[in-house]
Amino acid sequence: MRAVIEKRRVAPEIPGYTYGTSDVAKSPISVAELEQPKQSVGFTTEDEANLKMAGDVLADQTKALVETWRGAIAKIPHLARHSKDLDGKPIPRYSEASRPRFQQWILDTCFRPYDQDWLNYQEEIALRHTSAKKNLTDDVESTPFIPLRDVIAF
Repeated sequence: MRAVIEKRRVAPEIPGYTYGTSDVAKSPISVAELEQPKQSVGFTTEDEANLKMAGDVLADQTKALVETWRGAIAKIPHLARHSKDLDGKPIPRYSEASRPRFQQWILDTCFRPYDQDWLNYQEEIALRHTSAKKNLTDDVESTPFIPLRDVIAF
């Protein structure tokens, strides 16, 4: 049982990871409303089962996957700038602090139930890409927000 639990957490403590806590913003979308976009894209219980299988495969590879994604972002200047300071220099402590959260997001996507806590944390993640909360979690000074077009495109 312990191995299963460890596969679902990248670390016992993840700085800035507030899933399921009162610090997380409340999603304006209800679980019932989530069913509509799931229906629109044809997302089924079989897809949920497949995500769990993918999570079993990816659980030990989240660090490499995040590094691959970050490598792709680093090659696209208009995306890379959002994780650098305002002078365009890397912010190593931001990269280090956000890496385990990004890794945990992969596992949460694969293993967590799509309930209100999940919806709330997706709202929190979204807000952390807007001027409402970007840079606050890690106390950094970078771009004030990430345009939705960049989030969607990536």
